[in-house]
Amino acid sequence: MAIGDLRIGLDDTDSADGLCTTWLGALLARRLRAAGCRVSECRLVRLNPNAPFRTRGNAAVCLDARGDPGDVFRLACSTVEEFAPLDAPMTNPGVVVTDQPLPVAWYRRAVTDLCTVDGALGVLEGAGALFRGYGNARGLIGASAAVAASFPDATFELLVYRERERWGTVRQVDAGSLFHAEGVTRPHTWDTVDTARGTTVCVPHTPDPVLFGIRGESPEWVARARALVSSEPAAFEECWRTNQGTDAHLVPGRCGHLLEGRSYIVAGTVATPPATGDGGHVTLRLDDRAAELRCMAYEPTKGFRDVVRSLRPGDRVVVCGSYRRGSLNLEKLRVVRVAVAASVRPPRCPSCGRRTTSDGRGRGWKCRACRTRTREPEVVIEERTVAPGWYEVPPSARRHLAKPLCRGPPRLPGR
Repeated sequence: MAIGDLRIGLDDTDSADGLCTTWLGALLARRLRAAGCRVSECRLVRLNPNAPFRTRGNAAVCLDARGDPGDVFRLACSTVEEFAPLDAPMTNPGVVVTDQPLPVAWYRRAVTDLCTVDGALGVLEGAGALFRGYGNARGLIGASAAVAASFPDATFELLVYRERERWGTVRQVDAGSLFHAEGVTRPHTWDTVDTARGTTVCVPHTPDPVLFGIRGESPEWVARARALVSSEPAAFEECWRTNQGTDAHLVPGRCGHLLEGRSYIVAGTVATPPATGDGGHVTLRLDDRAAELRCMAYEPTKGFRDVVRSLRPGDRVVVCGSYRRGSLNLEKLRVVRVAVAASVRPPRCPSCGRRTTSDGRGRGWKCRACRTRTREPEVVIEERTVAPGWYEVPPSARRHLAKPLCRGPPRLPGR
């Protein structure tokens, strides 16, 4: 490889005790610039949220830079070796540097399906990339997928990082300023706070270097919101172009044909009344005439469960979520058509107005007071509390890849 335009991929450099792949990527970008390389873009690439051994956000990063590939590769590896907790059992970093494009299909597979290290090695060797895997080299999956990524839809996240001596301490971010920033910039930014619950969303609670992050439609909007936030001093910050909030993980699916660990958008008809179980989790069963699908709205989705509870048999819906252990875990849903929900009960006596009782199977009803008989039941039409439209989980329960409705509804299969 000669000096030229490069893509640098990093993944799996963090652990449960701290660090963060985006922090390491942002630090590497600064070191590359200090070494005379031009870094034109930093990308934060979220991958399959159901992948085994994932971190919570399952994020890899890619830097677009111009420089000598050998020098860049050595700097990237030395930075990983300096900061990544290589002795942590679940930390297996991957570093990739290439001047050749990797197949976009590999990125699509990594965000919607399950991948292997051998698959990543095949992609990297086929492109003649420079790469190094540490430990079991699992990080090469995300690093190569990040390099291969192409975003038909993209958002931005400005991540603010803490001073080193503050890592592991309580973060000092003024909650009132976060609510103010949300009020000024929404819907161009989102998930800074959860207004319904009165809680902040963008400030982590883990011991990693991130102070807070602002997600939005453009670098300008996230910068505008960030300027309104009051907090402890920051070490540095980086604006990432990302696939967050785009539904990149969703693929069309059908009841009875879903695979474990993938995320789907599925159409069906409510088969039975929703049921609330232990812990407040709500079960919804869909039917598409060929098979039945169990959907779950878990307790952390809070008020979203009330929407699910309000559904009735015959309602036509579209559901989105991840399929795990035989259930689709709901991220959002669309009520397409509301069915007429009717029930019958014993009618009132046409003679005296008292409520009648059953006169036996198939024999109608009779009044115990005046002995009048009638064969017509009383039909009760339930007043529905749900209307056609899209409904989503609250910001505090939203996954990184899930597209918030303030950005518009998902693109339905076949459209």
